[in-house]
Amino acid sequence: MPVSELLRLGNARPIVRWGDPVLHTSARPVTDFGPDLQSLLADMFATNTAADGAGLAAQQVGIDLAVFIYDCSDETGTRRTGVVCNPVVELAEGNDRHLIDFGEGCLSLPGAYTDLARPEFCICRGQDQYGNQIELNAGGTLGRCFQHETDHINGIVFGDRLSKRKRKQLYRDHETVSEQYSNDWPTR
Repeated sequence: MPVSELLRLGNARPIVRWGDPVLHTSARPVTDFGPDLQSLLADMFATNTAADGAGLAAQQVGIDLAVFIYDCSDETGTRRTGVVCNPVVELAEGNDRHLIDFGEGCLSLPGAYTDLARPEFCICRGQDQYGNQIELNAGGTLGRCFQHETDHINGIVFGDRLSKRKRKQLYRDHETVSEQYSNDWPTR
């Protein structure tokens, strides 16, 4: 189904929180690109929109499947939307690797943000919603999104990349606003 259809058909689902085992385990590869996947993708777009997110991995709605959606701007400020199944991210190395410290958050720990250094650009390879091979180059929010969501697919939350001190502060920040996010957030 085209992304334009996926963007208008789904229903928001509750977002799973850090600590749930599905977020800390590698996901199963996508092998079936049929109607069940298309329905999941539409719901993921609706959930991401309801939560005002940049991207969302299937694990964040409790499904252990290696797929994420994205809806955010790239390094030029252009809005890009799409799907990546079975993602693999390639990062620059050596002199070509430039880290950018930038505020990052996670819909699975809503309301908490902290700076995290990530490479400025990445290449993300995988498959689209039809199973076709894709390769996407991105920087800006989109490049960060590709890295963040692929981490989810691999059972990593961005807090795993923080120092113990920064991670504790992130949890404290979440606690101060947690009453704004019910267990069924962002469904209403």
